[in-house]
Amino acid sequence: MSKKPEKNQTKAQSILQPIWLRALPLVVLLGVLIYAYRVGLLLMVDWWERMPEYNHGYLIPVVSAYLLLLCADQYRQAIKQHARSGLIVVILGLLLLVLGELSAVYTIIQYGFLVSLTGLIITAVGWRATLTIWTPLVYLFFMIPLPDFLYKNLSAELQLFSSQFGVTFLRMVGVSVYLEGNVIDLGVFQLQVAEACSGLRYLFPLMSFGFLCACLFKGSVWQKVFIFLSSIPITLFMNSFRIAVIGLLVDNYGISMARGFLHDFEGWIIFMACVGILMLEMAIFAIFSQKKLVDLFDVQVPPLKDFEVFLPTVRPSPIWAAIIVVVLGTSFATIKIQDREEFVPEAEPLSTFPLRVDEWRGREQAIEQVYLDQLKLDDYLVAQYSSPAYPTAIELYIAYYKSQRKGASVHSPRACLPGGGWEITDFDQHMVSDVGPNKSGLKVNRAVISMGKDRQLVYYWFQQRDRILTNEYMVKWFIFWDALTKNRTDGALIRLTTRVPAEASLDEADAQMQAFIQDFDPALAYYLPRTITVADDI
Repeated sequence: MSKKPEKNQTKAQSILQPIWLRALPLVVLLGVLIYAYRVGLLLMVDWWERMPEYNHGYLIPVVSAYLLLLCADQYRQAIKQHARSGLIVVILGLLLLVLGELSAVYTIIQYGFLVSLTGLIITAVGWRATLTIWTPLVYLFFMIPLPDFLYKNLSAELQLFSSQFGVTFLRMVGVSVYLEGNVIDLGVFQLQVAEACSGLRYLFPLMSFGFLCACLFKGSVWQKVFIFLSSIPITLFMNSFRIAVIGLLVDNYGISMARGFLHDFEGWIIFMACVGILMLEMAIFAIFSQKKLVDLFDVQVPPLKDFEVFLPTVRPSPIWAAIIVVVLGTSFATIKIQDREEFVPEAEPLSTFPLRVDEWRGREQAIEQVYLDQLKLDDYLVAQYSSPAYPTAIELYIAYYKSQRKGASVHSPRACLPGGGWEITDFDQHMVSDVGPNKSGLKVNRAVISMGKDRQLVYYWFQQRDRILTNEYMVKWFIFWDALTKNRTDGALIRLTTRVPAEASLDEADAQMQAFIQDFDPALAYYLPRTITVADDI
């Protein structure tokens, strides 16, 4: 009988501990975790600063803290007990940290941080209590930018989508317009739907706002899901409408309507219109429920002192010591990964690449510095080759990277080809015979791009260590694998482009490309050594 009062007294004493003392374990553990993931987190903040699509990232932790406050009452009533299984979740997050360091996909590191953070919470209070605060935890995922190769692919698709729907709106109001890829031809003026107008600047912040609205809306689950998911079509529709409005203004008042302050101000108006549509959705749901919107969308302001509910008591234990040791140990291991000297094979500078091979004659060109700053490559070659046997020249582009672990890596042409009015009309893979080791052949990506009546044929492939790859996702995988097994991440992109005259067939252009590769294969093998070929159909 004497143990129960003693237990209650101990509990009361722990609750009466000073706030700073109760918060100390949380601060230490969070500090250790941030230190381990610091490289990925700093890069994430840098993206918030540099990329308008992610400027809202600064607000995500603040809004997440607000959602946490809203969970205080539910969390207070939940059963809290240590769960050692949370350590497994922490270790999973640390594995993502190592994977991200090796593969140079820093988004993986950022996701790993949130996984480890969730693991710490599970370890401290158990699964049931963690489920009561799942909304602020999930909301934190909106602060993480997409990997660059995913962003580029999505942006290219949305540019074409927005262009097509924008032209549809213009035609509905009687404007005569012609669309070539992502270029809207109004006759006197031409508007190019650039990457900045793809809609991603609205999509990411509106999706995070839609999730917040769904959390605050006191309706059924299906209504919450609808509110969140509807943010995607709303963004696409309104961005297309914005492009149509710009086209209409340019058609009536000149090209100045698509530039400067007015252009940016239209963006703010469209975003606020998107927010208004989300609010309208919730108002309609309220009407069907025979209630007022203020009753179903009541934004509460809980007292800040409710944060005390989430502060743990000081209870040192072996499991917390183990977590600190594991996290710091992994952090020091990643430092070794960052600091270890990567093996970079010797390679001849591409500036010495032959400009004369058989009857082919080349003329070297340069890339503007603004593009070199984005590509972050170590060496490159751009040259136009012509031959008396063929009617058109072939542009050879080689981008070489000594290391792809620090965020600099090959960019997929598939994301860059649609632009400037050009549109991919055919994409497949093609086998070039009589090249490579033992003349076994070379599999390449083959794209036909068109703009009006003009056509170009593009071949490209990724030469990564001892592999020939055609899939950008497999490139990322083998960067990780080869960094782990070979301590190498060097690689290159090779792209060939030629114009297809109206009177020529694609078969003739394919034959020209094949002849060029066969003639230049020994030089390519010398400057970019390879030993085996991997056929990649994924």
